[in-house]
Amino acid sequence: MSVDPKALLAKISEFYPELEKSGVDMSAEFDENKKAWLVKLRKDGHEQITHIEEEDAEKCMQGVECVHLGVHVADFIRAYCQIGGVCKS
Repeated sequence: MSVDPKALLAKISEFYPELEKSGVDMSAEFDENKKAWLVKLRKDGHEQITHIEEEDAEKCMQGVECVHLGVHVADFIRAYCQIGGVCKS
């Protein structure tokens, strides 16, 4: 299965709607050297980069939650949105 970056970001947004609600920007690109997707979360100058193994990205696209990414999403939301307050409207 070939994963499309826009489709992957849409699926991540579906699993983690708090990202869009908080105004967090996301981007994804495939790293050929690591054979993994690099997902960047950005908000007000803060950035967190995580990776999703190719197999995990395919599972995510099939509707299986991206567990590894979920940990990083939770860290980003906690650090920058809840504690840091940068995600408040």
